[in-house]
Amino acid sequence: MTTRDWEVVIGLEIHAQLNTASKIFSGASTAFGAEPNRQACAVDIALPGVLPVLNRGAVERAIRFGLALESQIAAKSVFARKNYFYPDLPKGYQISQFELPVVVGGRIAIQVGDGEQRYEKSINLTRAHLEEDAGKSLHEDFHGMSGIDLNRAGTPLLEIVSEPEMSSSAEAVAYARAMHALVRWIEICDGNMQEGSFRCDANVSVRRPGAPLGTRREIKNLNSFRFLQQAIDYEIQWQIETLEDGGRITQATVLFDPDNGETRVMRSKEDAHDYRYFPDPDLLPLVIDPAWVDQVRGAMPELPQAMRARFMRDFGLSAYDAATLTASREVALYFQDTIDAAAGQHAKLCANWVMGDLAARLNKAELEVGNSPVTPAQLAGLVLRIADNTVSNNIGKKVFDALWNGEGASADAIIDAQGLRQVTDSGAIEAIVDEVLTANEKSVAEFRAGKEKAFNALVGQIMKASRGKANPAIVNDILRRKLES
Repeated sequence: MTTRDWEVVIGLEIHAQLNTASKIFSGASTAFGAEPNRQACAVDIALPGVLPVLNRGAVERAIRFGLALESQIAAKSVFARKNYFYPDLPKGYQISQFELPVVVGGRIAIQVGDGEQRYEKSINLTRAHLEEDAGKSLHEDFHGMSGIDLNRAGTPLLEIVSEPEMSSSAEAVAYARAMHALVRWIEICDGNMQEGSFRCDANVSVRRPGAPLGTRREIKNLNSFRFLQQAIDYEIQWQIETLEDGGRITQATVLFDPDNGETRVMRSKEDAHDYRYFPDPDLLPLVIDPAWVDQVRGAMPELPQAMRARFMRDFGLSAYDAATLTASREVALYFQDTIDAAAGQHAKLCANWVMGDLAARLNKAELEVGNSPVTPAQLAGLVLRIADNTVSNNIGKKVFDALWNGEGASADAIIDAQGLRQVTDSGAIEAIVDEVLTANEKSVAEFRAGKEKAFNALVGQIMKASRGKANPAIVNDILRRKLES
């Protein structure tokens, strides 16, 4: 993207909280919502004499992530101490990985934009490394003071660092969404942004086309996609205006204030040497046996890109439909279960219902697809009745509403109970058409005078007379034949 003759360069650092039951170096619980400081053990708060023990489950989740992105899984990686002072960091250092991370390289494909403006782009990863989270500073309800909650201290994180290859806030959000969907897809992180399980830092700089990279500023702790986009857009505009006014950009860490839509400086940006990294003397190097990697690979689910390709190949879906259906694993599995229940038939019709009516109702009810009142088997039953002309698409919507409201166990049961079967008898439909033509001579005359809208009005009257049950194709055929005879 070029903004007023400026190029934008963006890289993201994502912190994904790994969904282990215990912390990365201790047996303390990682469950969210406990009373402050109830889940911080002696290891987490660095009492004298304690030693960290690496959580195998955290390493396995890092391996799973690396395999999903075709990254290199390091045979040997090292934990380091990142030294800095902050009240919520009880050790005075954070255990992380610096020179030798567990995951190196990799790439992820993103879909940006809509309609004709939609395009795909591949974003490369620099690395992903394991580390422990810090505690949390609390600034409310403490009578003018701040409190420290160390429950989160020691929670396992995977920090995912991209190459600076994004050139707009839209690309950054698309990348963050793709990564969010992936870590949930491979079940290493619950992705709950409100609880801090998935957080983004955005490194933003601008430059003239062809010039060296500009000075970057890092926007910290963005916990929603909307805030990510707003913060990057503001930062881009601020940097361009500052440079065009003759100012200079100073490397800094900034926070985004969503109330006024602005970024503000938190501190000058540190470089690696400021943290005085050195290998943690209490932790041996992490050695990953190739057999372990193969074991994890064998347990991996089908990945989004492979599933998209299969949906297009096996079901004849468009690239757009396949991408939409695989935006989350839950939706993809719901669609797959629907197809299976429909015996592999009518994939496009199944896709339309999952992406259309079902998605709209879930969104309105603020429900996840896993909590849908309409099961895949029920939706498949409805699709089959629409496909074999038992009901029209419009009547199908009534059946769907009844399924959603629990008025019947299946589409067939609702259709029979409410007398919704479509009328396909040509003689019965022709009788209705004759009645409507007799009662609507004005519309007949208008159609024969060249007003095509009159035809649609007559169709509406016929469908009303049949209580919506007449087959629309047969209605159109008989009506046009009679009007043109």
